[in-house]
Amino acid sequence: MTVSTVPLEKLGGGKLLIDREIKEYVRKYRMLEPFSEHLNSNGVISWGLSSMGYDIRIADEFKIFTNVWNSVVDPKKFDEKSFVDFKGKECIIPPNSFALARTVEYFRIPRNVLTLTMGKSTYARCGLIVNVTPFEPEWEGYAVLEVSNTTPLPAKIYANEGIAQVLFFASEEPCEVSYADRKGKYQKQQSIVLPKI
Repeated sequence: MTVSTVPLEKLGGGKLLIDREIKEYVRKYRMLEPFSEHLNSNGVISWGLSSMGYDIRIADEFKIFTNVWNSVVDPKKFDEKSFVDFKGKECIIPPNSFALARTVEYFRIPRNVLTLTMGKSTYARCGLIVNVTPFEPEWEGYAVLEVSNTTPLPAKIYANEGIAQVLFFASEEPCEVSYADRKGKYQKQQSIVLPKI
């Protein structure tokens, strides 16, 4: 079976940035910092620049979900009491639960770039799923990560090590209206920000 592909030119000229282009965008736009030009993998879950993306790290601040106070999770009325705050080198996520965290890296997404983020295979093979929404053009801040433990056992994640890979897609032209233009509610977030309406 052959897979047909649509040429990028027919999709408006967008393209996935490769390693040397990511470096150029970091130099030109300060797209993410701190930035490592190499994949760091000596005894840790890898992080840094890869062939066609950047492996981000998870910081040491966590909000671990607990269902002690709520019977319904409501994004319009999310109660901060639903979380236990924790800071440390390792975080244990309870069975069938999740934790929120933030990236070590601070992002400044250029006006012609959109990102997609995928969890690392090391954690996926342990039943841990990382969910991150796209970083929109001209969004800026620390990214909030959601790490779900899909297993019936407690699961450990390691702070200041790799957690997910960000892919950067660049268009030939900037968007008409950016995240900054419409004053997005998560613009320039500095911490683990809970759902807002």
